[in-house]
Amino acid sequence: MSVPGNQGFNTRAVHAGQAFEPRTGAVVPPLHFSSTYAQDGIGGLREGYEYGRGGNPTRDALQEQLAALEGGTHAYSFSSGLAAEDSLIRALTRPGDHIVLGNDAYGGTYRLISRVLGGWGIGNTPVDMADLDAVRAAVAASKTRFVWVETPSNPLMKITDIAALAAIAHDAGALLVVDNTFASPYLQNPLALGADVVVHSTTKYIGGHSDVVGGAVVVKDAELAEKIGFVQFAVGAVSGPMDAFLTTRGLKTLGVRMDRHSLNGQAVAEWLLERPEVEAVLYPGLPSHPGHELARKQMRSFGGMVSVQFKGGETAARKVAESTSVFTLAESLGGIESLMNYPSEMTHASVKGTELAVPVNLLRLSCGIEDVEDLLADLDQAFAAIP
Repeated sequence: MSVPGNQGFNTRAVHAGQAFEPRTGAVVPPLHFSSTYAQDGIGGLREGYEYGRGGNPTRDALQEQLAALEGGTHAYSFSSGLAAEDSLIRALTRPGDHIVLGNDAYGGTYRLISRVLGGWGIGNTPVDMADLDAVRAAVAASKTRFVWVETPSNPLMKITDIAALAAIAHDAGALLVVDNTFASPYLQNPLALGADVVVHSTTKYIGGHSDVVGGAVVVKDAELAEKIGFVQFAVGAVSGPMDAFLTTRGLKTLGVRMDRHSLNGQAVAEWLLERPEVEAVLYPGLPSHPGHELARKQMRSFGGMVSVQFKGGETAARKVAESTSVFTLAESLGGIESLMNYPSEMTHASVKGTELAVPVNLLRLSCGIEDVEDLLADLDQAFAAIP
């Protein structure tokens, strides 16, 4: 189902790729589990479907939905966020190419680029993306193919000027890739700001219920799309039908969930700011955040991710992380339930000892959609456990 691009976000989220089933009128499109498709004679494909790795109606519906919400022309759904990143890089780079990425990138992304694709001949330079002169110098110093940025970043919540980075990348003949996982398509649309490629871990806010793993790549250039689509087909790290179905179901409520996540994130950040145990609160919705004004400009709201650093160092951070009951100590983020993470030993353990290492006194909070009074009470009792 094609939905006009001028319709509102929530209308597109509910209806893009979601036409009712014509035979029965079922308003939820069927879930297609078939691995192969009957042909009307040799090469006579029905609606282009041949084999499940190459195409599946449920996955195609999700991909149309993702493209509509990110303002792209093509979207590809993968089995995980890292599978999406791997296919993107292998589709558009060659040995000898270089990636300039944020010096606070997600640990899994850095591990993929440095330790897996580095052996294939892909170089990388981590740099502070807020320092545009440093980015420009890093891009000029190598055969840069990608400038790769997360904004807000994980877990230091840095905000980067997407339009400015796009100009730097394009001046050097490079592409700007934006990991939009923390913001989601509801809060930020990098393609509209000049980015060439958007990547997501759809496991997070897009799926939204901590019950499915997936990833996505979205573009608006047909040539890039063809190359990415070929690698998706050739390599086969596609999302399965049930995964695509669950992701589509989550995506339909993204807007209303993000409104609540943002309200709770703002309230938690403001509460933390007043606590004497806290050294720093990293949340772009706070006027004191160095990226606050830029975030107001390129985001609809500030999201549900809050990072906090403790004066009591590692001991205090660990004690709080192990003392909550509403916040669950776990990997991942973006679900309806609130999660707490100790990045130094969990999501970012792979970058310990590098310049991407996360401070040991930092916790990352993913504020869910619970009643905010319960979130604050849970934090309050956990803070009481700090020695």
